[in-house]
Amino acid sequence: MKNIFQAIKDKFSSPSYEDLDAEKDYVELDTENVDAKGKVLVRPFLLEDFEDVKPVLDSLREGHTIALVNIKPLKERDLVELKRAVNKLKKTTDAIEGEIAGFGEDYLVVTPSFASIYKGKQTQEVKEQTVVTDDQQ
Repeated sequence: MKNIFQAIKDKFSSPSYEDLDAEKDYVELDTENVDAKGKVLVRPFLLEDFEDVKPVLDSLREGHTIALVNIKPLKERDLVELKRAVNKLKKTTDAIEGEIAGFGEDYLVVTPSFASIYKGKQTQEVKEQTVVTDDQQ
């Protein structure tokens, strides 16, 4: 019975300074890649191989980078690997609630959740052409 009253008393009494020091949790922040002014980084990437997708994904997950991805070398070399790479980018972009869009024939623009890509009439035409090309294959 004494233990129950002691437990209740401990719950309702103010904590001692020793308890406060023991309960502090510290979070270490990675400040290496963060700009002091909080600017967004627009960064170019070159996809020559499927493995080149990893740095793009890492920088997108950090949340401060808009990626401009040149897909031309991989497109000229291996269309199957290109499709795999684009699918990987698309899945990660969806997971971070970002956006991905084609920019011309050889570039992709990939943004994190804070940025949006303007999709006008030309973007719709490119999307329709891609659907037609995929259906023909």
